[in-house]
Amino acid sequence: MRQVVLCADDFAVTEGVSRAILDLARAGRLSATSAMTSRPWWPRLAPALRECDGRLGVGLHLNLTLGAPLGAMPRLAPNGALPSLSTVMRTALLGRSPRGEIREEIERQLAAFEAAMGRPPDFVDGHQHVHVLPGIRAELLAALGSRGWRGVWLRDPSDRLRAILKRRVAVRKALTVRALATGFAQAARAAGFSVNEGFSGFNPFDPAGDVAAEFARAFDALGPRPVVMCHPGHVDAELAALDPVVASREREYAYLASEAFGELLRSRRVALVPRLP
Repeated sequence: MRQVVLCADDFAVTEGVSRAILDLARAGRLSATSAMTSRPWWPRLAPALRECDGRLGVGLHLNLTLGAPLGAMPRLAPNGALPSLSTVMRTALLGRSPRGEIREEIERQLAAFEAAMGRPPDFVDGHQHVHVLPGIRAELLAALGSRGWRGVWLRDPSDRLRAILKRRVAVRKALTVRALATGFAQAARAAGFSVNEGFSGFNPFDPAGDVAAEFARAFDALGPRPVVMCHPGHVDAELAALDPVVASREREYAYLASEAFGELLRSRRVALVPRLP
């Protein structure tokens, strides 16, 4: 059997997304989720995740681009609202990120995870993959290292070029993230952290797309320690106000809950596991 971590991102972004993730986790159709501890839903919904401990890996979904930070960030979020991904990327690539502010916010989000779960996260990734950006990655590694949390693994959102091209799903997005993540895995390992080897699940957000075919391709060309990302959810007014692309979440939820997905796992001889193989 191939062991795969199937991770639903964005737990706690809204109640609807979180409820969908919990339903799939209880049905054994997910093996991990990453939580946005900066969102108001987190303290209320985290206890439900503790019921799945041992069967579901739970990580921190570092958030620097959606909603409000947990504390003051006068340079990055001067009006109390986190900036767009393009702004965070531009400042990071130019070496102008307010690294002190970012380190403090990383610490706050880690502390919020520990306060609600009573333990460190199993892993850390980033909303829109911000955790791999230059400067931000260094502050994340330093924050985790200062806490002595060496058992936390980190998500490398890059993959082998051949695997990305073979899947033929959201290729441009996958290649862009691969470029941004250059050197991330090496830096994480040098700091004493484990990383996945193989990553897929990029969504083309095509309302006319074939979700079953997209998931089948996500399970193609898996690496030796693979993570597959997904974004299921129930759409509510709060989500629609936050995210301009929401239809794909309901479609992903319906497919993951279906017998067709179960058959995909059986035919590929895949076992969903909460931690890296």
